[in-house]
Amino acid sequence: MAKYKKKRARELKHDRFRDTTILLADRLAERVAGRGRQMLYGLGVIVILAAAAYGVVRWRNKHAEEAEQAMGRAIVIARAEISATPNPNSKDPVFSTEQERAQRTIDEFQKVAAKYGEPYRTQARYFIATSLLVTDHQKALSELQTLASGSGEVAVLSKFALAQAKEAEASYDQAVALYSELATMNSSVVTRETANLRLAAVYQKQGKKKEAADVLFNIVSQARQAKDKDGKPVPESSASREATQELLKVDPARHAQLPPAPVTSDRSF
Repeated sequence: MAKYKKKRARELKHDRFRDTTILLADRLAERVAGRGRQMLYGLGVIVILAAAAYGVVRWRNKHAEEAEQAMGRAIVIARAEISATPNPNSKDPVFSTEQERAQRTIDEFQKVAAKYGEPYRTQARYFIATSLLVTDHQKALSELQTLASGSGEVAVLSKFALAQAKEAEASYDQAVALYSELATMNSSVVTRETANLRLAAVYQKQGKKKEAADVLFNIVSQARQAKDKDGKPVPESSASREATQELLKVDPARHAQLPPAPVTSDRSF
């Protein structure tokens, strides 16, 4: 009997708690009335927007992965081997001519440009333009000029590709102007040394050995005098070493005036 009374008391206490809770909820509902409903509607909108945002983020991530995979497949084609007798068992694409590879590259990157947004569309346009240099030279130059007028890494790469195209077609004055501009930009994708090496090469093609020697001397001299944040000599870059060899060919006397190569410790094991 005693156990029954205790159990009944707990049940009654639980019922009172439940009733009190329901009563408080009813009173709050009456108190806020329409304002409460508006708050609930507002919270509902927030929840819906949050869910939609989450869905968009997931879609964007999936979309980005698809775009990167499509870019990867197209780049594999752009770098595919050219062979008159391709191995039939090869898992990688192989083309018989450069024109065939270029056209297939264009087709693949056009699919990327049509389906995906930035930055993939602009990147795809760059690869299309460089491939057009093989199939439609004038159209390629026009597209590279448009891309070069933009901003970012693609603009820098497009300007460099345009400069190389002008150099290849012996439009040396235009190539000099483009390489000089790239040298002043000193981008991480086309460094000052890289641009100046090509600039020196164009000067040589123009028969301007002094101008070429000046550029090469400055590349090496600046590289050998460079210091890191601790004031220690910076190891010479491959571009600087190449410039050293070119300067020796162009002007041995000027080469002899170069500052000594820095002495650096190799800590690699």
